[in-house]
Amino acid sequence: MPRATAAARTARPGRQGRPEARPSWDRYFMEITNLVASRSTCLRRQVGAVIVRDKRILATGYNGAPAGLRHCAEIGCLREKLGVRSGEKHELCRAIHAEQNAIIQAASFGSPMAGATVYVTHHPCILCSKIIINAGIRRVVYCQGYPDELARRILREAKLAVEKLGA
Repeated sequence: MPRATAAARTARPGRQGRPEARPSWDRYFMEITNLVASRSTCLRRQVGAVIVRDKRILATGYNGAPAGLRHCAEIGCLREKLGVRSGEKHELCRAIHAEQNAIIQAASFGSPMAGATVYVTHHPCILCSKIIINAGIRRVVYCQGYPDELARRILREAKLAVEKLGA
């Protein structure tokens, strides 16, 4: 009996026995971003970020407490206790945002981010938007919104490509 080719072994059958279409690069990296978000320890919103340049992953990050500190899942959420609305008073959050963690990781390992794309589960906040701009990232792809109009304005002013990836 003849052996199946590598392509035949890995193809996923779609309608009428044909292989399914491969995901676009944006969809592929966003799926990875969603997996990264599953590591989040935030009680309010799980966010993931993946920085990509030339179709290669440079770094990943998720939101959570600084390394070595107790997570909100262990000690509770100060913002929740104080009734702080989403998109406001970021300084009252114990966590480092996913985008910040990804940029720190890339910098720690000497990965230049100039011209890169950041894939994020949620639109970046104003703090992350400013960091993204200064890191030299030129494109932001996200799935879910975030209530921060100033972040949208500053990314537009910096002429970054910002794209919402549909479901």
